Amino acid sequence: MRLDKYLKVSRIIKRRTIANEACDAGRVKINGRVAKASADVKTGDRIDIEFGNKNVSIEVTQVVESTKKEDAKEMYKYL
Repeated sequence: MRLDKYLKVSRIIKRRTIANEACDAGRVKINGRVAKASADVKTGDRIDIEFGNKNVSIEVTQVVESTKKEDAKEMYKYL
């Protein structure tokens, strides 16, 4: 699954366009490398996101095409 779509489906970032802009600005890394919005996300990947003055690190636990709001938190775990 594309990185921007994963960030939206997992509800880490609310809109796909914002996820796309964050990737283009170089604020999102997968496994320590700056990632483009089209980068492929797999189970076990580590994603680091810079939100202004806050950094968030997560590990991908599952990748699904769509999910309910209450099940979205099962797609990742905070590190």
